[in-house]
Amino acid sequence: MTRRTLLMGVAAALQKDRIDAAMAKVRAATAGGEVAAAALLVKQGSEVTNKGFGKARGPDEVFLLASITKPMTVTAVMKLIERGKVSLSDPVNRYIPEFRGGDRGRVTVRMLLTHTSGLPDMLPDNEALRKRHAPLKDFVAGTCRVPLLFPPGTQVKYQSMGILLAAEIVERVSNMPLRDYLKKEVFSPLGMNATSLGMGGRPIAATARCQVPESSDWDWNSPYWRNLGAPWGGALSTTSDVARFLEFFLHPRDGILKASTAGSMIRNQTAGLDRPWGFGFMIEPGAFGKTCSPRTFGHYGSTGTVAWADPAKDLICVLLTTKPAAQSRAGLLGPVSDLVAAAA
Repeated sequence: MTRRTLLMGVAAALQKDRIDAAMAKVRAATAGGEVAAAALLVKQGSEVTNKGFGKARGPDEVFLLASITKPMTVTAVMKLIERGKVSLSDPVNRYIPEFRGGDRGRVTVRMLLTHTSGLPDMLPDNEALRKRHAPLKDFVAGTCRVPLLFPPGTQVKYQSMGILLAAEIVERVSNMPLRDYLKKEVFSPLGMNATSLGMGGRPIAATARCQVPESSDWDWNSPYWRNLGAPWGGALSTTSDVARFLEFFLHPRDGILKASTAGSMIRNQTAGLDRPWGFGFMIEPGAFGKTCSPRTFGHYGSTGTVAWADPAKDLICVLLTTKPAAQSRAGLLGPVSDLVAAAA
């Protein structure tokens, strides 16, 4: 046995040990009842490990993704940009005329996709809208009226309502509901057959339940929320399907988007501002595993999800759980990502 062969064997064993440790950490969290259900997928090159834990019905349990939905919605916008139907530099009110007054005329499509529009994350009456089971058009109407938080293009501030307006542009330009457009142009071509915006005809009982108190009006498990199809957080999917989505951007090739367009989505588009961001993707160094390269891209979800890919390591990690991120990011999502990143 040569020294090189020996070292390769040691490295492979160490990699397996760390992936096993990541799986063990998720297993322990579900075995102790802290997390009801979870699934973890790790893919490096052609090697894939994908397991379900706790109440998950196998590795391909369906979870509510929350904000991992955002880069999917942005992909739909980028498809229209490639087709010449929309331009990044266009003012939003070219497509949504009622979005006018004050600085709103300065907000561009690019700003919606990079969290630089000045729009808030949620509307002031967000909770009231959900309690009365408001349709998405009411959220759009509110977003067209809400005051901007800062001059457009001057800051990076997370804004789900910007993604909502981006989705509204897709619907108005394509003349299709976003859920149908995503299925036709993104999910089906990538083989993401278990993914849908909204329930996609599935019964709620066929999906993992988020660990939140049951409410008489709405919660993340309610028929209203699960069927709403919020473009900023309403997709449902599996670890395998989310990995397929990330794989397209990890190894860009002409397909649902041109390789150059896909590449632009995972590069910093907010140079000179206070926080890096791609088109739809988080690319902030250190946001995922501590040893991830600066090229790493992905997203977290408030329902207790995280998905990222590191081009420098040819590595994908998708962890979907039922425990809200506010309670699981520090103790589970982050530490598991660290273990996976250290395995490569």
